[in-house]
Amino acid sequence: MAHLAMADPEIASLIDHERIRLEETLNLIAAENHMPAAVLETLGSVLNTKTIEGYPGKRFHAGCVHVDEVETLAIARGRGLFGAEHVNVQPHSGTSANLAVYFAVLEVGDRILSMKLAHGGHLSHGHPASITGRCFDFRHYSVDPETELIDYAQVQRLAGEFQPRMIVAGASSYPRCIDYARMAKIARSISAYLLVDMAHLAGLVAAGVIPSPVPHSDFVTFTGYKTLMGPRGGVILCRAPFARKIDRTIFPGCQGTSAVNLIAAKALIFKLAGEKAFIDTQAQTVINATHLAVALAGRGYRIVTGGTDNHLVLVDVGARHLEGGEVEKLLETVGIIANRNVIPGDESKPGAVSGVRFGTAAVTTRGMGTAEMDMIADLIDRTLAGAHDASCLAGIKGEVQALCKRFPVYAY
Repeated sequence: MAHLAMADPEIASLIDHERIRLEETLNLIAAENHMPAAVLETLGSVLNTKTIEGYPGKRFHAGCVHVDEVETLAIARGRGLFGAEHVNVQPHSGTSANLAVYFAVLEVGDRILSMKLAHGGHLSHGHPASITGRCFDFRHYSVDPETELIDYAQVQRLAGEFQPRMIVAGASSYPRCIDYARMAKIARSISAYLLVDMAHLAGLVAAGVIPSPVPHSDFVTFTGYKTLMGPRGGVILCRAPFARKIDRTIFPGCQGTSAVNLIAAKALIFKLAGEKAFIDTQAQTVINATHLAVALAGRGYRIVTGGTDNHLVLVDVGARHLEGGEVEKLLETVGIIANRNVIPGDESKPGAVSGVRFGTAAVTTRGMGTAEMDMIADLIDRTLAGAHDASCLAGIKGEVQALCKRFPVYAY
C-alpha cells in the first residue's frame, strides 16, 4: 500500500495495526472469516470507479460494457454454484437482501413468522429494534426448552393460528441443521412464502457439507463474508417467477448504484467455492466445530443443544456463574476473539447474556485442525480459570501468539 502510505500515513498505520492484530489473535467470531488475497485485490481494483444503476444491458449510465460482463458472470456462477433459478448479486448487505425479499412480495403490515432472537434468530427477522419489526407484523417461534432444538410442532401451530404470509427460517446463533423440507411443508400448508436466511451457512452449503435450502425455498438470502470467505454484501436466490419482483425491489426500489468491486468479488468467490481447496476447508470447518464442542464439554462447559452440525459452538457460560460479556473481554486480553450471545432462557432474565458464541471458520481457513481445536479449548478453559492471575494470562497470550505464528493468515 505504498500510495496510501504516502497519502495518509495515519490510516495506513491503522490498517497495518489491524493486519497485525489479525495475525496475532485467534479469530473465533462466527460471523467472520479470512478472505483470499485475490478477493482483497478485487475489492481494491478500479471497479470501484463505475456507477451501474440498473442491470446488465439496461443501465442508466454509459461505459458499462465490461462491468455488465462482470455482473453477468457473477449471476451465472451463483446460479451454477447453488442450483438457483435466479440470482441477484447487488444487495449491499444481508439485511438489505432480507428487506428486498419482504418488500418484493409483501405489503407493509403483513404477517411474518420467524425465529426468536434469543433462540438463534437475527435482528432483521423482525426484532423491534430493526426496521423490519417496524414495517411488518412479526411473531416468533422458539426452540424446545429441553432439547434447545427448533420446535417444529410449535412452528406448525403458530403458522395455523397466525396465518403469516411468509415464514423465515435461518439463524445467527443456531448450531444445528434446519429441516428445510419440513419448514417448506408448513409454509405450503398455509400458502405462505418460505424465506431462508443462510448468511452464516453459505460456504458450507456451497461445498455441500450441510443440506441446501434452495430446493425447498421461494427465497434464499446470504452474505459473502462469513463461511463463504468472500466480500461484504448480500445475495438473493429465488424461484424464476419472483425474479422480476426481486430485481425491481433492489433497483430502483431500495438501492441506487451497486458496488461493482463487491459484485466482482462475489463472482470470484463463487468460482473458488467450486474448487477442492474450498470444499476441503468447509468440511474441516464442521469437523473442527464438532471437535471444539466436544473438547469444551469435556472440560465441563455446557454446550447449547449438546453439540453442533455447522461452524457454530454456543457455550452456556452462565452455567459456570459467568457472564457472556465479561468472558468476551477476558478472552480478548489473551488474543482469543469471540462474542457474547444471548441463549435460550435469557429472555426470562432481562439484561442477561449467558452465552459465548464461537465459530471455527476463520481458524480453519488458517489451516488449523482438530489438534489445534484441543489447544484452543485448553487455552479458553485456562483463561477463564486464571481470570485474576496476570502472570497466567500473560503466559496464555504468548501461547496464543505462538500458535498463530504457525498458521499465518497471509504469508506475504
